[in-house]
Amino acid sequence: MTRPSAFLRGAAAHAISSNGRSRRLPWFATGLGLPLLSMGFLLPDAGYQNALRLDLALTEVKPVFTLPLLFNSSDLVKAGEFGNPDIAADGNRAVTVKVRRGDTLDRIFRRENLDPAQLAAVMAQGPAREGLRVLRPGDELHVRHDGATLLEISRKLDTFHTLNVIRAGDGFEGRVTALEYQTRTARATGDIRSSLFEAAARAGVSDSTIMKLAAIFASQIDFVLDLREGDHFAVVYEEMWHDGDKLDEGEVLAAEFVSQGKTHRAVRYQAADGRVSYYTPDGRSLRKAFVRAPLAFTRVSSDFNPRRMHPILNKMRGHTGVDYAAPAGTPVRAPGDGRVSFAGRKGGYGNAIILEHGNGVTTLYGHLSRFAQATAVGRRVHQGDVIGFVGATGLATGPHLHYEYRVNGKYMNPRTVKLPEGSTAIDARERPRFAQAVAPLIERLDAGHSMLADGKTPASASDQTT
Repeated sequence: MTRPSAFLRGAAAHAISSNGRSRRLPWFATGLGLPLLSMGFLLPDAGYQNALRLDLALTEVKPVFTLPLLFNSSDLVKAGEFGNPDIAADGNRAVTVKVRRGDTLDRIFRRENLDPAQLAAVMAQGPAREGLRVLRPGDELHVRHDGATLLEISRKLDTFHTLNVIRAGDGFEGRVTALEYQTRTARATGDIRSSLFEAAARAGVSDSTIMKLAAIFASQIDFVLDLREGDHFAVVYEEMWHDGDKLDEGEVLAAEFVSQGKTHRAVRYQAADGRVSYYTPDGRSLRKAFVRAPLAFTRVSSDFNPRRMHPILNKMRGHTGVDYAAPAGTPVRAPGDGRVSFAGRKGGYGNAIILEHGNGVTTLYGHLSRFAQATAVGRRVHQGDVIGFVGATGLATGPHLHYEYRVNGKYMNPRTVKLPEGSTAIDARERPRFAQAVAPLIERLDAGHSMLADGKTPASASDQTT
């Protein structure tokens, strides 16, 4: 996957004026369906990895044996344990097939001069049925065959899992191999100069991790409007390594964001009952009943304004919500728990959804291109659920989301209205366990430039502030 374009990463919206006012920095959506800031990605550029702050002291070997409910655990084996030694390599031909637009397995088999009659036996395998069902242009299939006879077909499912279908007698046997990897902790810091993504890139942090960091602080910081040049972040997070290669980045374990001089901190904690959430170091939950915006890193194209000139009708007509410009198809997520009270066509709003959140609060989402499958009148939704997708239906000049927030029927400015709190604190009985668990994370967050003092080599403890 590629990084967002320079345009989508954002440039300064306002230059620094002569009186020294700080400039505002807009933060745009990547256009790749990024999730809401309270949830959760793009892989890092390899060239930035040297700037990462690694700490190999906290290292564990963690085999991955978890998949979405597409495969049975019985189909999983460790990498290297699966194969058919009866198949000789001599005379076999191994090719890598890149999927083209409009390709099907049948078309690929015929193009590679493979007998398509073998397809039924291949797809009879449960893992193959799921792993080969959807092919997208650019996907790669690794095929080994002897003439028209297929011997093996495999594809990478994700960073850690590979599907292998190998001939076994007159049929085939399918397995998903799971790659074992090491989990290490890393620390990185950065200063905002032109955009959050640019600062993350300089620090060697993937877009995935920086989006998670922003999600953690979504209820404290409006990442559309509040960021300024000179703001600062620090993040402690997981990295997955295999044979000296960094595969991916995992969970954010601790984070700090200094916005306009105010410091926000968070630590990840798994409670005794298994629930995972983020808390302040003193044990207050960062999950609020509502987040400020239903889209991630986007641009406000039209603000709340009771006396706005309508761009299509060309007459004064109050703008009762906020318009967020975003590429068509960008997911729209529920900012809080609620119930769907309307989903359908609604005049100038085009395709619209109305959610009821209780205590007289309702929210409206207009100009959607389509609705999410789970969105139906009467259905309960939870914070972060995808309810629809950005479009330009109704009276719209281009793709954007029209978002309204009402209290007892009265229109409120979604950007300034006081949102429901709803946060909780760590139970008193669990505080000793919480304190013990987060102490090393806070210590690591505070590590700063002291990592080399404890004898770590620069290769394993580089700590570069950008």
